[in-house]
Amino acid sequence: MDVLDQLGAVREGKMSRRAFTRSLMAAGVGMATVPLGAKALRAAEGDQATYFTWGGYDIPEFFAEYREKHGGENPDFAIFGASEEALTKIRGGFVVDVSHPCNQSVPRWAASGLFQPVDRSRLTHGADIIPELIDLQGNDAEGGGNWMIPFDWGQSSITYRTDLFELEGEESWDMLWDKRYEGRLGSLGAGADAWWVGAIKAGVPFDQLDTDEAFEKIGAVMREQRPLIRMYTDDTTTLEQALASGELVAALTWNSSAVELQNEGVPVKFAQPKEGALTWVCGLMIHKDAPNLEAAYDVIDSLLSVETGKFLVGDYGYGHSNAKTYDEFDEETLTGLGLSKDPTEILSAGHFQIPQTQEWESKMNATFEQIKAGF
Repeated sequence: MDVLDQLGAVREGKMSRRAFTRSLMAAGVGMATVPLGAKALRAAEGDQATYFTWGGYDIPEFFAEYREKHGGENPDFAIFGASEEALTKIRGGFVVDVSHPCNQSVPRWAASGLFQPVDRSRLTHGADIIPELIDLQGNDAEGGGNWMIPFDWGQSSITYRTDLFELEGEESWDMLWDKRYEGRLGSLGAGADAWWVGAIKAGVPFDQLDTDEAFEKIGAVMREQRPLIRMYTDDTTTLEQALASGELVAALTWNSSAVELQNEGVPVKFAQPKEGALTWVCGLMIHKDAPNLEAAYDVIDSLLSVETGKFLVGDYGYGHSNAKTYDEFDEETLTGLGLSKDPTEILSAGHFQIPQTQEWESKMNATFEQIKAGF
């Protein structure tokens, strides 16, 4: 099928946008989705809301409710590869309506003074949000409201080829430090995932990350791992393609990569490391100068809808923040995806990321970038 045929298949619903993107990348063809320049990205009054998010969340399947309210149009999208990159752009004057950080970033993002509290009473689906996902450290805004409305949650762990990786004993984070597979291991490129996994590997508790000793211990295990890693990337499609081809036998990924590969018949498993997986909650924050505030609330409501939740759980394997979404799935299906109707079961079973200071975040990112560069 050539590119034009595939575009037609996407429009007719015969091919997912995600599969289309994968195909383009396999053919060496990129899709331009990110306009450059902060000023150029500022949405004008009366335009669609601009949603600043991770790649893979800029798809029509998430915005059926939004389109009903906005003449069939989707929001405008801007894409980032890592949440720290997103905050840096916003600090630099990049004004969008809705952004998509994760829980450990919320206090730092709120302290920037660039966001406004979200009023849940303005959301159609606000009352359906699972309470435990709202009650996060640093998420209550002074004067009422919440800084972040939770949307998706899940785990970071190891996706591995069951036919190519010979497991010795229990599943463990040691799999990503296995010298038998030097040059055939991969990792998400952001410290927001990899550094925290390094902390688990080094045995550093998450509430003791901000010490010189912790940096030394974690840095040592990351440097030990560096020669074994074939690729660090924030592009999950690249990791999935490498696992599908056998170029990689194991990689640090999110839930969605294992689900995507299993749906394609690739023999992979999403590991449950004996030391515990890395768990996270991500959500939506509104810029203090959001040019399209009403539409910003429509973006959040659309992402909280059960229709969006069904897609997020069924196709991506992520948890959804709307409790009603889980009525669409039986327990067997949820268990097979590594999920539960009670997210606290999953989140408390792993290592839940906790907020750190801006100074820690800057030092961590700088150190990890040096290690990736071979220093």
